[in-house]
Amino acid sequence: MNLSEFMRVEREGREGSRHYVVHTHDPKFSLELTPDGSAPDKMGRGVIKRIHVPNSWAGDYTKYSKYISAAQEFFAQSMAEPEAEGRRARL
Repeated sequence: MNLSEFMRVEREGREGSRHYVVHTHDPKFSLELTPDGSAPDKMGRGVIKRIHVPNSWAGDYTKYSKYISAAQEFFAQSMAEPEAEGRRARL
């Protein structure tokens, strides 16, 4: 899985930061994650709060589990690296 197909968006709000990982190629989807407070580094691979997927995914989520795992791996890497070369956007 090519991690360059992902982008992380961080939104600041009244309730703190919200983190999204967006897959920019087909199949396009996004995850909302929160840092995993129980992980040794307090970030981990993130805890999935919400998944937004195309209608064509309905009923076949296991087929796309590799994408979701890759998105979590990207989240962990992007949180560990200081400003991951333009792959992170703060809104």
